Amino acid sequence: MDAGHADLGLQLRGRRQLSLNARQIGEIIGELTPILAGRRLAEVQALPPRDLLLIFEGTESGGGPPIWRLRVSADADASRLHLQQGRQKRAKGPEGPFFRRLSAELVGAELRRIDQVRGDRIALFEFGATPSGERRALLAELTGRHSNLVLLGRDDAVVDLLVSAPKSREAPRLVVGRPWTPPPGRGGRPEDLPSIVDELEEPDVRPPAVDAGHPFHAPLSWRVEVQLGGEAADRDSSAARRDLRKRLERKRKGARGLVSGLEKQLANAADAERVRRDGDLLTANLHRMKRGMKSIELEDWYEDGSPARRIELDPKLDPAANAQRLFERSKRLERSLAEVPGELERARKKLDALESAIDACRDDDCDADGLETECIEAGLLEPRQIADPRKRKEPVARLPYRAFRAAHGSEIRVGRTARDNDALTFRHANGNDLWLHTSDCPGSHVILRTEGKGDPDQEDVLDAAHLAVHFSPLRGAGKASVHVARRKEVHKPRGAKAGLVTLAGGKKLDLRLQPERLQRLLEQGRDR
Repeated sequence: MDAGHADLGLQLRGRRQLSLNARQIGEIIGELTPILAGRRLAEVQALPPRDLLLIFEGTESGGGPPIWRLRVSADADASRLHLQQGRQKRAKGPEGPFFRRLSAELVGAELRRIDQVRGDRIALFEFGATPSGERRALLAELTGRHSNLVLLGRDDAVVDLLVSAPKSREAPRLVVGRPWTPPPGRGGRPEDLPSIVDELEEPDVRPPAVDAGHPFHAPLSWRVEVQLGGEAADRDSSAARRDLRKRLERKRKGARGLVSGLEKQLANAADAERVRRDGDLLTANLHRMKRGMKSIELEDWYEDGSPARRIELDPKLDPAANAQRLFERSKRLERSLAEVPGELERARKKLDALESAIDACRDDDCDADGLETECIEAGLLEPRQIADPRKRKEPVARLPYRAFRAAHGSEIRVGRTARDNDALTFRHANGNDLWLHTSDCPGSHVILRTEGKGDPDQEDVLDAAHLAVHFSPLRGAGKASVHVARRKEVHKPRGAKAGLVTLAGGKKLDLRLQPERLQRLLEQGRDR
């Protein structure tokens, strides 16, 4: 329910059909005509996707409110017509071309008359003295799921319409430039249908206009607004809570992955001392090692009784390089041991905050807009990207990767799913392209295209590494390690599950995440 009705302490009396029937449309028109006829339209306030408020100038003598707001709803499930006497929040996002056209054509015009067309659920608002000087009328077809708003010109020609006809083999009924034709079919006689008084109970609260000292409050409109409008607002509020909960649950999934990844990283970091000791053992036994060995078994003098210990080696490295590799890994693990606990604590707090917000969404009294704002300010959600209907893009064939542009122009491709990772690596990359993936953590395969130009720019490599971390459970971490190899050094074991590969070379890149670098990449990716 919207804020205005919630403040009135309204109690709704069960569910019902939210659209008005033909008789009730006629009753509302009969009530509106003496109030609005002859008044100047001051504003068209869009309430996307299918509602609007026509705001008319009031009476300066004090016999009524300073403005009159008429709600026209072509909602497929709640088409209706009534004065809007309670408060109404302004809509978010772009209003769309139809609403802008109405403002341009009708604001400043005088409402001459309101008619019910063919005794049906169709209301005609005839305007005079329009800005263009041309004949203009707003036609509200309040016919349930086929509801529509149509702007008419001379000879009832369609100037614009809110909902265009879907593509089909049949010729559309409403076409811009052609005369309006009524919708097919028609119900029984309006007088046989229930009236507003019969179907909608009188509200137990007074309209705000009466409380403000104005004598007239349009009782039929008030019944429609309080009960049908209130139930429609309640339905929309429930839908908004469900949508917000789904967005938060997607964020929770990522937050759980980050916590899990950091916990694994912290567990691995506990081996820092053991890795350093292995490096010492190798250094003391370099004379027993030679290039090409895959492992060596040495006496472990760090343990009681000096038991035998097997240490894995890189056969491509010489003995000293194998020892140095272990010392470098030990240093990385020590840094993780010092830094990861703080990151893990922050990740757990964020996960707890997401859990609390999801629980709040389940409350029927939850204000979805207010909670969404709080979540955005707390960094739990990004502001919603509202699609502008003026910027429609043609559909393109799906690719197994997202495309980004690095700092110096190289293309970066990021796999979408495990199967897409295989397709990207083995069918959409060349042998000398750079392949990146988070170390010791699942995530997307990332390809930095080299286009046969040799070694890529180091800034481009850092860009690709940032994307590898972002599209992994370590998203949001401050530091991470990333495997970097040539694509030709990546192999798919026979029978391995989707996304699993082995490396025959490459190196590890220790990365300190730069938020501004990642933000640049993601914004450019959205533009592409």
